[in-house]
Amino acid sequence: MVVGLTGGIGSGKTTVAGFFKEKGVPVYIADDAGKRLLETSEETRKKVMALIGDQAYTGKSPNRKHIASIVFNDSEKLEALNRIIHPAVATDFETWKSKQDSAYVLYEAAILFEAGGYKKCDVNILVTADKEEKLKRLQQRDHSSVEEIEARMTKQWSDEQKKKLADFEIENHDIALTRSRVDELHEILLKGGEN
Repeated sequence: MVVGLTGGIGSGKTTVAGFFKEKGVPVYIADDAGKRLLETSEETRKKVMALIGDQAYTGKSPNRKHIASIVFNDSEKLEALNRIIHPAVATDFETWKSKQDSAYVLYEAAILFEAGGYKKCDVNILVTADKEEKLKRLQQRDHSSVEEIEARMTKQWSDEQKKKLADFEIENHDIALTRSRVDELHEILLKGGEN
């Protein structure tokens, strides 16, 4: 069974994924896989260079700053980049999944709903936190300004939009309660995910 895990920027989905991992659940982090494929997949590298130009790479290493400066100011280029990365990640995930031996695996992705990846999951979990909490976490983590963070937030769906597609929600503002909710969901998922 594939369990999708998502949440808006600063919601704490990585922390939640870590709690599932502690329980022995195999966790696939789509953003990390995308970064790895940018570095290791020759096919991905060629497609990105065709889209953005030779400056997209310095030798074999992706020039992330340059790529970001292009795609975050051009929505068509961003969509085109996603059309390169998302299928590569999907193929990589299927290969990874075939090697796992557990009742379920967790597929963690920032834009699971926005990109339609949730449709490939049997069950979807949404991690939420209130806006003030997200801002505080992101300022501590990234040292970004409120304006920069809010600009990134507007690129993602609101929690209200995501809740309509989620099977379960984890409200992440108290770490002990979050861990307890993970314990509860783990038991439900071991039984096949029926609520």
